[in-house]
Amino acid sequence: MRRITILMALIVVSGCSQLSVWQPDTTYKITLLHTNDHHGRFWENRHGEYGLAARKTLIDSIRAEVSADGGRVLLLSGGDINTGVPESDLQDAEPDFKGMSAVGYDAMAVGNHEFDNPLDVLRKQQDWANFPFLAANVYDSDNKRLFKPYKIFNFDGVKIAVMGLTTDDTARLGNPEFIDQINFVTPVEEARKLLPVLRAKADVVIATTHMGHYHNAKHGLNAPGDVTLARSVDGIDVIVGGHSQDPVCMAAQNVLNTDYKAGDECVPDSQNGTHILQAHEWGKYVGRADFEFTNGELQMVNYELIPVNLKKKVKNADGESVRVFIQDEITADPELIAMLQPFQDKGQDQLQVVLGSVDGDLIGARDQVRFKPTNMGFLIAEAQRVKVGAHVAVMNSGGIRAGIEAGDISYKDVLTTQPFGNAVAFVELSGDELLDYLAVAASKPVDTGAYAQFAGVDIEILDGVMAGAKVDGIEIDPSGLYRLALNSYLASGGDGYPPMDTHRGYVNTGFVDAGVLREYIEANTPLSIDKLAPTNVTRR
Repeated sequence: MRRITILMALIVVSGCSQLSVWQPDTTYKITLLHTNDHHGRFWENRHGEYGLAARKTLIDSIRAEVSADGGRVLLLSGGDINTGVPESDLQDAEPDFKGMSAVGYDAMAVGNHEFDNPLDVLRKQQDWANFPFLAANVYDSDNKRLFKPYKIFNFDGVKIAVMGLTTDDTARLGNPEFIDQINFVTPVEEARKLLPVLRAKADVVIATTHMGHYHNAKHGLNAPGDVTLARSVDGIDVIVGGHSQDPVCMAAQNVLNTDYKAGDECVPDSQNGTHILQAHEWGKYVGRADFEFTNGELQMVNYELIPVNLKKKVKNADGESVRVFIQDEITADPELIAMLQPFQDKGQDQLQVVLGSVDGDLIGARDQVRFKPTNMGFLIAEAQRVKVGAHVAVMNSGGIRAGIEAGDISYKDVLTTQPFGNAVAFVELSGDELLDYLAVAASKPVDTGAYAQFAGVDIEILDGVMAGAKVDGIEIDPSGLYRLALNSYLASGGDGYPPMDTHRGYVNTGFVDAGVLREYIEANTPLSIDKLAPTNVTRR
């Protein structure tokens, strides 16, 4: 494995615990391993990449190596275990939490997608896990914490406090039906209160967070992330992050390495004496940070992002494009495979049912659907519009999690694209009300989950402001009556949209969004992407 020596990594730990029993002039070796934004990827993908079983083999080998060298290993997750793959979603991520327990995670941050389900599902997931869920800044309506705020580990006399923090954007991003009685306190505020407590108890303080890494604190409309936390709160030695789903590798101070590729050297971010780490997403990498603790000082000596069976395309001798491992193949742990296999097999017959076909690619990738109208965005909105007989439909891009390649479309494809299980709803609005709603939707900026996809309406947007809107080629009549289709997440005020679920004309149909998309595909197969072209939005 390739490692990179960190030259600027000396951290002086102030306020060391009076209860510490580490020996002077003795070097303690501590290896921190981390992943984040797992999103249901307990099984390898169709190319044989990542998966919990290969991850376990890698982590077990690192543990053996570190132990043989007299060191200790701490394994943390930056959260978002839920939502992303049908086999996981249909089973409430049971294989994921049980698999992570088998891998030996020590703690995880609670991510915003942990709130995609009712709280009783999250409690069930805690029972499946043998490690704590940490979130210091999440409270119930009685101002009591819903999760443990931190855990302290004793590594041969060196005490390490791990504090959990969840993005306060969860109040905006989470399903309002499940979080209306939950309070997400600003993480910086909570960390400032907690740091003196942790410094009195521990020698090293680590924050495992689900807040996002925004280089040079440029978080835009997102809630402030890890860089802001590090700059605002003195005394955090390391932040293990998640949420933005990036490999945090820097080209220079406050400059992200946007050209990072698997297998390259990775220099983590450093702000205000705090290392900031993030390992992309899905278990594609295991981040490894090797530290030495001597006489109250913590020094990072090596850091790397280790690819977990990631592949790249190359040309073979015949000129054909083939996938090859970027690094040596990691053998999947056979015992974990045996444990996870029943979960992978469960429901496969239903998931693999072919619903229809499409003659071109349906574009739903995050880096496209959050920046422009796409045929996938139009298809989902149109399916919901047709289902409820609406004039207009609005779909938030954050609810679209994948595209579908040309060819057959399976139920698994549909569930991968729409994994959240929101209900399709509609609301009867006056023309004035509809214009007000569409103006809000049209103002949602790119690179956010709120960015709107439309069906049934032609909209002209000038400098981010709606300049006109037509239904069936006719300007919307302010005094007319119109039906708007939307999902229950948006209707509850999700992504900052106007709440519609208390409107006198609101109806929640109870039809699940993925089921509605499935029905539309079955009724209209084969789909033609020419007929799904999103030509209804003009931006100038």
